[in-house]
Amino acid sequence: MSEKRVKYIFVTGGVVSALGKGIASASIGLLLKKRGLNVNIIKCDPYINVDPGTMNPFQHGEVYVLDDGSETDLDLGHYERFLGRNMTRDNNVTNGQVYHTVINRERRGDYLGATVQVIPHITEEIKQNIRRPAKAEDEPDVVIVEIGGTVGDIEGQTFLESIRQMALEHEPEDTLFVHLTLVPYIETAGEMKTKPTQHSVKALREIGIQPRILLCRATKPLDESIRKKIGLFCNVPSSHVITAVDCETIYEVPLLFHEKKLDEYICKHLHLETPEPDLADWEEMVERIKQPTHKVKIAICGKYVNLKDAYKSIIESFIHAGEENDARVELIWVASEDIKKNGAEKLLAGIDGLLIPGGFGERGVEGKIESIRYVRENKIPFLGICLGMQCAVIEYARSVCGLEDAHSYEFYADLKNPVIHLMADQEGVTNLGGTMRLGAYKADIVKDSKSYEAYGEEHISERHRHRYEFNNAYRELFDNTTFKLVGLSPDGRLVEAIEVTDHPWFVGVQYHPELKSRPTKAHPLFRDYIAAAVEYNLKKSAPPKEDNHTVGVK
Repeated sequence: MSEKRVKYIFVTGGVVSALGKGIASASIGLLLKKRGLNVNIIKCDPYINVDPGTMNPFQHGEVYVLDDGSETDLDLGHYERFLGRNMTRDNNVTNGQVYHTVINRERRGDYLGATVQVIPHITEEIKQNIRRPAKAEDEPDVVIVEIGGTVGDIEGQTFLESIRQMALEHEPEDTLFVHLTLVPYIETAGEMKTKPTQHSVKALREIGIQPRILLCRATKPLDESIRKKIGLFCNVPSSHVITAVDCETIYEVPLLFHEKKLDEYICKHLHLETPEPDLADWEEMVERIKQPTHKVKIAICGKYVNLKDAYKSIIESFIHAGEENDARVELIWVASEDIKKNGAEKLLAGIDGLLIPGGFGERGVEGKIESIRYVRENKIPFLGICLGMQCAVIEYARSVCGLEDAHSYEFYADLKNPVIHLMADQEGVTNLGGTMRLGAYKADIVKDSKSYEAYGEEHISERHRHRYEFNNAYRELFDNTTFKLVGLSPDGRLVEAIEVTDHPWFVGVQYHPELKSRPTKAHPLFRDYIAAAVEYNLKKSAPPKEDNHTVGVK
C-alpha cells in the first residue's frame, strides 16, 4: 500500500509586511476544505524568539494560545477561525525553535563531530517541522505553509531555502508556490505601479523559487493590461495574476478568491479532482455581517489600544457575536491611562458595553478599575477577560466591600489586602517564556448564572494564559454580597468566572473566551454579551413613555 502523497502550498510575501498572508492562507484553506479536502496549515516565523510569548504586543501583536498550551503567532487564530480546526504546537515553527533544537543536538554529540551548518542541518530541521503536520492522525490532503516576513529578509532565508529544497524532493504536481505582493496606486501619477511586484518575484527567482500564482494586494482591481504586464515580467500566466482588493470584512476574502477562480487553479496545478465548493453558509454569514439591523458601541479599555492587532481575537469575536445578534459592533478604543487622567464619565459616555481585556503590568490598571466602577454603577453591560476579571474583583472589593487598599500581588508585593495573588504553582518560577498557566483547562459553571445561560452546560473547557488568580482567603467576604463566584476549576480550588447579580449583565472570566470564537459559531459569552448590549441600546434609545393620565376640564 503506497504512502499518501500530501500536497504542499507555500505562501510567501513581498514588498512590505502586513499584506495579509495569514488571511490569504486561511482563505485558501477554507476553499479547499469546502471542496471536500482535508487541510492543515503551518506558520513559519523567522524570528529568533522561541515563541512570541515574551514579545511586546506593540512589536508582534496578540499571542494566540492553543489548547495544548503553545503560545503562537496570531495567524493561527485565523487558521482556526476559517478552518474550524484546532491547531497544535506542530502548526507554528520559529527560527528560535529550530536553532535551539539543532544546538542542543550538537551539544549532545548527535552529529558525531560533523561541522554543523545552515545547510544541511538547519534546513533539514525546518523541513522536518514542515512535514510534521502532514503526518497528523487525520492525514491531510493538503498542507499550506505560510512563510512569515517578506522576501529579502535575512532571517527568512533559511525557510525559503528549505521550501526550495522541498519542491525538488517532491513531484512537480505536489507543490505550489503562491506569492502575495503589493501593487501600489500612486495618486500623483494616477497609475498603479507593477515594479515592486516585479522586484519581489525577481528576488524569489534568484533563490530558485518560481511562484505559479500571484495575489496582488491593491486598492482597486487590476485591469487586464496590468495583469498581462505582471504575468509577462514574472513568468506567470496572466490568468494566475489575481487581484486581492481590500474587502469590507476579512471573511469576504475567500469569496473574492473563489470568484477569481483561485481554488480552481490550485486544484488543477496539484492534480486534485474535487467538486465545486459549497459556500452558501459562508456567503450568508458575510451578508449578515455587512447588512445588520442594530448597532452598538462597545468600549475596549486597555493599554495597547494604539495597536489593534494586540486584541485581534477579541475584535473578531465581536464580529462573530454581532453577526449572530444582527448587529454591527462599533469598537471605541480607550487608553486606560486616559481614563485616570480625564475620568470614565467623559470617555465612556454613550457606550453600550465595556470590555477590559487581558494584559500584564501595572500601567493603566487604575484607569481600568475606574472604568469598571462606572459601568457597574450605571448598569452598563460588562465583560472582563483575565486581568479584566481581576480588575473587577479589585474594584468591587474597594467600592462595595470597603477594602480601600485592595489590589493585586502582581503589582505590589507588600499588600494588606491582596485580593488577587500568585498561583501556587507559579511560586519560584523565574523564566518568563512558556511558564504561565497555559492552554485548555476545564471549569464547572453554576447553574443559576448568566454564564450558564450562555453555555447551556455545567462543564466547559477554555484556554488560559495567566500567573495570578482570585485569592481564596476572600471568598467568604464576597459570598455575603451580590458578587458571586459562578465558575470554579473541577477541584474547586481556582476561581474561573465571577458575576455581579444586581447588574443586568456583569461577567468576568479568568480564561480567554475570544480564542474559541468562530465566524459561523460565536463564543456563547460574547454572543450573550452583545445581546445584552443590544437590549441596553434599545432601552436607552426608546422614547420616554407618555403619561396616560388625563387632565379633566373644569
